[in-house]
Amino acid sequence: MKTSWRAASLVATAASVLALTTACGQDNVTTPSSAAQNVGATAAAGGYGGVGTGTGAGNGYGADGSQSSGSPSPAAPAGALTVAANPDLGKVVTDGSGLTLYRFDQDTAKPPKSNCDGDCATTWPPVPADDATAGTGIDKALLGEVTRADGSKQLTVGGWPAYRYAKDVNVGDVNGQGVGGKWFALAPDGKKAAQSDLPGLSTRKDPKLGEIVVDKNGMTVYRFMKDKAWPKPVSNCTGDCLEKWPAVAPVDADDTKGVEKKGLMGFTRSDGAKQMTVDCWPIYTFAGDEAPGDTNGQGVGGTWYAVAPDGKPVGAPK
Repeated sequence: MKTSWRAASLVATAASVLALTTACGQDNVTTPSSAAQNVGATAAAGGYGGVGTGTGAGNGYGADGSQSSGSPSPAAPAGALTVAANPDLGKVVTDGSGLTLYRFDQDTAKPPKSNCDGDCATTWPPVPADDATAGTGIDKALLGEVTRADGSKQLTVGGWPAYRYAKDVNVGDVNGQGVGGKWFALAPDGKKAAQSDLPGLSTRKDPKLGEIVVDKNGMTVYRFMKDKAWPKPVSNCTGDCLEKWPAVAPVDADDTKGVEKKGLMGFTRSDGAKQMTVDCWPIYTFAGDEAPGDTNGQGVGGTWYAVAPDGKPVGAPK
């Protein structure tokens, strides 16, 4: 039986799609971009691979490594909460002094629970709930409180515990946005303030490294030279390594821009978590990168490198 040109074209197209989605020898495990977040935690002190020449990642919370491990100083009252318009993030919640409020990905909202204590609470002072009131643009019904481990009451917005950032000193500062891939300014509804609505993965032009891949928060994406891509992706970053290098969770291939589609898919790690790949190589962010544009993970340990749009490690020895 002769095959028409139309049927042959359809077969060829199907074959190319199949080759793309199975290039890494794994299921195309994807997560909607709205749910895709990094796997792992913000790095604790020390950790796997160490911090390169970047600053501000000594204790893993975005402040200098000289932070004391003692109890944080008494927090300033919250006052009347209001909404400020940030040119990059849109509407963000501020306290009575005009300082930006933040939320932490390792906390929970249902039920509300804070997982930021000790050094973390020194760098990210919890906002007291006692005198917080709803000012202009704030829905009073979304305000609440949670009892912390020390018995104090912390403000919640939409169920999420609220914090200030020690490096925000002026009205309008948003230095805490994206720190460690886990800290984000609070939107009035309790959700994360968005970083200009970036796709799940995209690229940006770095002045030193050239075109590199970034995640939906604008944070630099890295490859680990000890990982494997063939015949299937294998991540050799586990345990303490994941504390320092959170794995990027899967995103839909259609939710990407500027990244080559070949080998762009998710896989299941040995610990059961899902992770994204570029050219079949597992990808990560770095807890030592405090804000979009940081590349403090570049060359760390001679094994970590930013990722080019084709998946190759930027600047790695040949």
